[in-house]
Amino acid sequence: MYTSRSLMFLYAVSPVHMGTGTAVGVVDNPIQREVHTGHPVLAGSGLKGAMRDFVRTQKGWSKAEVKRRFGPGPDASDNGTSNASEHAGAVSVGDAHLVVFPVRSLKGAYVYATSAVALGRLFRLARIAGASGMPEAVVLEPAENSAVVLDESLLVGGSLVLESYRFSAQKDTGALADVAGWLAGAALPQGPEWDFFRKKLRSHLVLLPETWFSHFVHHSTSVEAHVRINDTTGTADDRGLFYTENVPPESLFVSLVMATEERTGREEGRESSDQILGALRDALHANVLQVGGDATTGRGQVAVTLGGGGA
Repeated sequence: MYTSRSLMFLYAVSPVHMGTGTAVGVVDNPIQREVHTGHPVLAGSGLKGAMRDFVRTQKGWSKAEVKRRFGPGPDASDNGTSNASEHAGAVSVGDAHLVVFPVRSLKGAYVYATSAVALGRLFRLARIAGASGMPEAVVLEPAENSAVVLDESLLVGGSLVLESYRFSAQKDTGALADVAGWLAGAALPQGPEWDFFRKKLRSHLVLLPETWFSHFVHHSTSVEAHVRINDTTGTADDRGLFYTENVPPESLFVSLVMATEERTGREEGRESSDQILGALRDALHANVLQVGGDATTGRGQVAVTLGGGGA
């Protein structure tokens, strides 16, 4: 039983490609998406592997500690072997769900778009984690072809223009402003280099109808052309052109990280779930983690905010 829980926010600072391995249409390497919503998602198994790979290079994380907390793996012994059935890891990482998605705007460069479904799922995870300071208000879906806008400077002739679509501006009841303020403080790192983005999130969070939010998360991802290089000749392979989809920078995801006491079977010096989650928080919080593929081209860089939680 997992007795300690914490929210983990992942803010994309570069394009992120966590792929499915199945081509869809003209895109050879699509990103992972949820079946029922179509929203981009980052698989918990991939996140846990990235976290393990990161912490094993950090001071204070010996091979024995990595093994006790994450379970046996390739780095569990000096000869690179492990026995996965020896004991289970004490850390569990859930899939990361989309919270906000950047959409190009006629004013303000881009907005942080979200929906009632995305926020509802965030609130549900926050309750499970026992996160503090979460707004109490329920955010309702705006009217069709409308958007709840916090900052009137984003409007053109009284309307919000995203990509080539115009939305009538709907006044906030106060609920969205509360969410924006909480997210700016809880989901983004606190360093001065993040001041601009925290301020922008507070004022440029926009609530869209679910139909339109789904449209943008399907059609406003970045798709890049790549050329496969022949290892022998060093030139492009015939028919070597392929297309890779990425989640754009400035996207925000949330996951649930859980821990139990270590499962090694030892009694003396056994770590509690709070101690394990605290060690993770110390190592990961405000650091940049590489997730997904294309690491050698700078893809997959996400800033981690591992917040508070409870039992």
